[in-house]
Amino acid sequence: MPAPPASEDDLLALDEALTRLAAEDPEAARVVQLRYFAGLSVEEAAESLGMSRATAYRHWTFARAWLLQELAGDEPA
Repeated sequence: MPAPPASEDDLLALDEALTRLAAEDPEAARVVQLRYFAGLSVEEAAESLGMSRATAYRHWTFARAWLLQELAGDEPA
């Protein structure tokens, strides 16, 4: 999981990226919200969302990679 945002700009970038993720994959975005903001484990998020543990892990893995790419996209190489 990424480190907590260090500034208001980082928090805004995360919120915007999470909104874009929700448009592409709402379930993955929901898993991230439960993990990042509610502090649930993947297993707890799966139970809360009524999905299997394996499905929650797939969503979590995809969302992490997707968000890291999105958030790094604005930085120079």
